[in-house]
Amino acid sequence: MESPTGPLTTTRPPVGAGAAPHRMGAARRRRPAVLALAVALVAAGGLGGAALYNTTGKRVAVIALARNVPAGQTLTSDDLAEARISLDPALKPLSVDSRVVGMRATTDLKVGTLLTGADLTDAPLVQAGQQVVGIAAKHTQLPAVRLQPGTSVVLVATPSASGNGGGGAPAPGTLTALTVTVVDVGAPDSDGTVVVDVAVPAAQGAAVADLAAGGRFALVLAAKGGG
Repeated sequence: MESPTGPLTTTRPPVGAGAAPHRMGAARRRRPAVLALAVALVAAGGLGGAALYNTTGKRVAVIALARNVPAGQTLTSDDLAEARISLDPALKPLSVDSRVVGMRATTDLKVGTLLTGADLTDAPLVQAGQQVVGIAAKHTQLPAVRLQPGTSVVLVATPSASGNGGGGAPAPGTLTALTVTVVDVGAPDSDGTVVVDVAVPAAQGAAVADLAAGGRFALVLAAKGGG
Protein backbone atom coordinates (compact mmCIF):
# COMPACT_ATOMS: atom_id res chain seq x y z
CA MET A 1 0.00 0.00 0.00
CA GLU A 2 1.36 3.25 -1.06
CA SER A 3 1.83 5.96 1.53
CA PRO A 4 -0.26 9.02 0.88
CA THR A 5 1.61 11.93 -0.47
CA GLY A 6 0.93 15.69 0.02
CA PRO A 7 1.26 18.27 2.73
CA LEU A 8 0.28 15.89 5.48
CA THR A 9 3.18 13.60 4.74
CA THR A 10 5.83 16.39 4.52
CA THR A 11 8.22 16.03 7.40
CA ARG A 12 9.57 19.17 9.04
CA PRO A 13 13.24 19.33 9.63
CA PRO A 14 14.21 19.20 13.27
CA VAL A 15 14.77 22.48 15.00
CA GLY A 16 18.28 23.65 14.47
CA ALA A 17 18.87 21.47 11.45
CA GLY A 18 19.52 23.56 8.35
CA ALA A 19 17.56 26.68 9.53
CA ALA A 20 18.83 29.77 11.20
CA PRO A 21 17.65 29.93 14.81
CA HIS A 22 15.43 32.82 15.95
CA ARG A 23 17.66 35.38 17.74
CA MET A 24 15.47 36.37 20.65
CA GLY A 25 18.31 36.01 23.07
CA ALA A 26 20.49 38.52 21.18
CA ALA A 27 17.78 41.18 21.35
CA ARG A 28 17.43 40.59 25.05
CA ARG A 29 21.20 40.95 25.50
CA ARG A 30 21.18 44.36 23.76
CA ARG A 31 18.59 45.89 26.07
CA PRO A 32 20.80 46.08 29.18
CA ALA A 33 23.45 47.92 27.15
CA VAL A 34 20.90 50.48 25.92
CA LEU A 35 19.58 50.95 29.42
CA ALA A 36 23.09 51.42 30.76
CA LEU A 37 23.76 54.08 28.11
CA ALA A 38 20.54 55.88 28.96
CA VAL A 39 21.39 55.84 32.65
CA ALA A 40 24.84 57.24 31.87
CA LEU A 41 23.34 60.06 29.80
CA VAL A 42 20.88 60.97 32.54
CA ALA A 43 23.65 60.95 35.12
CA ALA A 44 25.82 63.17 32.90
CA GLY A 45 22.93 65.59 32.42
CA GLY A 46 22.39 65.73 36.15
CA LEU A 47 26.05 66.47 36.81
CA GLY A 48 26.03 69.16 34.14
CA GLY A 49 22.97 70.77 35.67
CA ALA A 50 24.56 70.69 39.11
CA ALA A 51 27.71 72.31 37.75
CA LEU A 52 25.66 75.00 36.00
CA TYR A 53 23.76 75.69 39.20
CA ASN A 54 26.93 75.95 41.21
CA THR A 55 28.33 78.39 38.64
CA THR A 56 25.31 80.61 38.03
CA GLY A 57 23.22 80.01 41.12
CA LYS A 58 25.86 80.63 43.76
CA ARG A 59 25.23 83.88 45.60
CA VAL A 60 28.08 86.08 46.79
CA ALA A 61 28.23 89.19 48.97
CA VAL A 62 29.23 92.38 47.14
CA ILE A 63 29.17 96.14 47.78
CA ALA A 64 26.22 98.27 46.65
CA LEU A 65 25.46 101.97 47.08
CA ALA A 66 23.14 102.83 49.96
CA ARG A 67 22.67 106.39 48.66
CA ASN A 68 23.73 108.64 45.81
CA VAL A 69 27.39 109.67 45.78
CA PRO A 70 28.44 112.51 43.45
CA ALA A 71 31.69 112.36 41.52
CA GLY A 72 34.70 113.37 43.60
CA GLN A 73 33.09 112.71 46.96
CA THR A 74 34.90 110.51 49.46
CA LEU A 75 33.03 107.33 50.39
CA THR A 76 32.05 106.65 53.98
CA SER A 77 30.60 103.52 55.55
CA ASP A 78 27.16 105.15 55.48
CA ASP A 79 27.32 105.24 51.67
CA LEU A 80 27.69 101.47 51.41
CA ALA A 81 25.43 98.45 51.71
CA GLU A 82 25.82 94.72 51.27
CA ALA A 83 24.07 92.92 48.43
CA ARG A 84 23.96 89.20 47.63
CA ILE A 85 23.84 88.33 43.95
CA SER A 86 24.23 85.27 41.76
CA LEU A 87 27.78 84.87 40.53
CA ASP A 88 28.00 86.08 36.92
CA PRO A 89 31.32 86.21 35.04
CA ALA A 90 30.08 89.31 33.20
CA LEU A 91 29.78 91.24 36.47
CA LYS A 92 32.81 92.36 38.43
CA PRO A 93 31.48 94.06 41.57
CA LEU A 94 33.73 94.56 44.56
CA SER A 95 33.34 92.00 47.34
CA VAL A 96 32.34 93.08 50.82
CA ASP A 97 35.93 92.47 51.93
CA SER A 98 37.25 95.24 49.65
CA ARG A 99 38.56 98.40 51.32
CA VAL A 100 36.76 101.33 49.73
CA VAL A 101 36.05 103.73 52.58
CA GLY A 102 38.09 106.90 52.09
CA MET A 103 38.36 106.49 48.31
CA ARG A 104 36.76 109.00 45.93
CA ALA A 105 34.07 108.39 43.35
CA THR A 106 35.27 108.83 39.77
CA THR A 107 31.71 109.34 38.51
CA ASP A 108 28.23 109.97 39.86
CA LEU A 109 27.16 106.81 41.70
CA LYS A 110 23.47 106.02 42.06
CA VAL A 111 21.82 104.29 45.00
CA GLY A 112 21.37 100.55 44.46
CA THR A 113 24.13 100.14 41.88
CA LEU A 114 26.96 97.67 42.46
CA LEU A 115 30.38 99.17 43.13
CA THR A 116 33.26 98.29 40.79
CA GLY A 117 36.94 99.14 40.84
CA ALA A 118 36.51 101.65 37.99
CA ASP A 119 34.10 103.68 40.15
CA LEU A 120 36.80 104.62 42.68
CA THR A 121 40.22 106.20 42.89
CA ASP A 122 42.72 106.99 45.60
CA ALA A 123 44.95 109.15 43.41
CA PRO A 124 46.04 112.36 45.20
CA LEU A 125 44.16 115.50 44.27
CA VAL A 126 47.28 117.63 44.44
CA GLN A 127 49.91 116.49 41.97
CA ALA A 128 53.63 117.18 42.04
CA GLY A 129 54.38 120.72 40.90
CA GLN A 130 51.01 122.10 42.03
CA GLN A 131 49.97 124.54 44.72
CA VAL A 132 46.71 124.85 46.65
CA VAL A 133 45.05 128.27 46.55
CA GLY A 134 41.96 129.16 48.56
CA ILE A 135 39.33 131.15 46.67
CA ALA A 136 36.49 132.92 48.50
CA ALA A 137 33.58 132.83 46.08
CA LYS A 138 30.08 134.24 46.30
CA HIS A 139 27.11 132.25 45.06
CA THR A 140 27.05 134.36 41.89
CA GLN A 141 30.60 133.22 41.11
CA LEU A 142 29.84 129.51 41.47
CA PRO A 143 27.79 127.02 39.46
CA ALA A 144 24.48 125.93 40.95
CA VAL A 145 25.82 122.38 41.28
CA ARG A 146 27.67 121.91 44.54
CA LEU A 147 31.36 121.44 43.87
CA GLN A 148 33.03 118.28 45.09
CA PRO A 149 36.71 117.39 45.61
CA GLY A 150 38.15 116.14 42.36
CA THR A 151 35.85 118.22 40.16
CA SER A 152 37.55 120.07 37.33
CA VAL A 153 36.52 123.72 37.02
CA VAL A 154 37.68 126.61 34.87
CA LEU A 155 38.78 129.72 36.72
CA VAL A 156 37.74 132.56 34.42
CA ALA A 157 38.92 136.16 34.88
CA THR A 158 36.11 138.72 34.80
CA PRO A 159 37.75 142.17 34.70
CA SER A 160 34.40 143.91 34.29
CA ALA A 161 33.38 142.68 37.74
CA SER A 162 35.86 145.11 39.33
CA GLY A 163 34.58 148.06 37.33
CA ASN A 164 37.90 148.53 35.51
CA GLY A 165 36.48 148.49 31.99
CA GLY A 166 35.05 145.61 30.14
CA GLY A 167 35.87 145.84 26.48
CA GLY A 168 39.64 146.19 26.35
CA ALA A 169 42.01 143.35 25.64
CA PRO A 170 43.76 141.90 28.70
CA ALA A 171 47.35 142.94 29.28
CA PRO A 172 50.02 140.49 28.07
CA GLY A 173 50.63 137.76 30.62
CA THR A 174 47.33 138.36 32.39
CA LEU A 175 45.53 135.22 33.49
CA THR A 176 42.25 134.90 31.61
CA ALA A 177 41.21 131.26 32.11
CA LEU A 178 42.76 128.27 33.82
CA THR A 179 41.47 124.74 34.44
CA VAL A 180 41.97 123.76 38.08
CA THR A 181 40.96 120.87 40.34
CA VAL A 182 38.79 121.32 43.42
CA VAL A 183 40.57 120.01 46.50
CA ASP A 184 38.08 120.97 49.21
CA VAL A 185 34.95 123.05 49.70
CA GLY A 186 34.25 124.86 52.94
CA ALA A 187 30.89 125.53 54.58
CA PRO A 188 29.09 128.71 53.45
CA ASP A 189 29.54 131.82 55.59
CA SER A 190 26.60 133.88 56.84
CA ASP A 191 26.63 135.89 53.60
CA GLY A 192 26.84 132.77 51.41
CA THR A 193 30.54 133.05 50.65
CA VAL A 194 32.25 129.68 50.19
CA VAL A 195 35.99 129.05 50.28
CA VAL A 196 37.04 126.66 47.54
CA ASP A 197 40.54 125.21 47.65
CA VAL A 198 41.89 124.51 44.17
CA ALA A 199 45.07 122.86 42.94
CA VAL A 200 46.86 124.98 40.34
CA PRO A 201 50.23 124.78 38.58
CA ALA A 202 52.91 126.32 40.79
CA ALA A 203 53.78 128.81 38.06
CA GLN A 204 50.20 130.14 38.15
CA GLY A 205 49.75 130.16 41.92
CA ALA A 206 50.53 133.88 42.41
CA ALA A 207 48.31 134.95 39.51
CA VAL A 208 45.39 132.88 40.81
CA ALA A 209 45.81 134.29 44.32
CA ASP A 210 45.86 137.84 42.94
CA LEU A 211 42.76 137.18 40.87
CA ALA A 212 40.94 135.71 43.87
CA ALA A 213 41.93 138.60 46.13
CA GLY A 214 40.39 141.09 43.71
CA GLY A 215 37.20 139.09 43.31
CA ARG A 216 37.55 139.31 39.53
CA PHE A 217 36.73 135.70 38.67
CA ALA A 218 34.08 133.04 38.21
CA LEU A 219 34.30 129.29 38.57
CA VAL A 220 32.79 127.40 35.63
CA LEU A 221 32.32 123.65 35.39
CA ALA A 222 34.77 122.13 32.93
CA ALA A 223 33.35 120.23 29.96
CA LYS A 224 33.07 116.47 30.47
CA GLY A 225 36.17 114.78 29.11
CA GLY A 226 37.92 118.08 28.62
CA GLY A 227 41.00 119.43 30.23
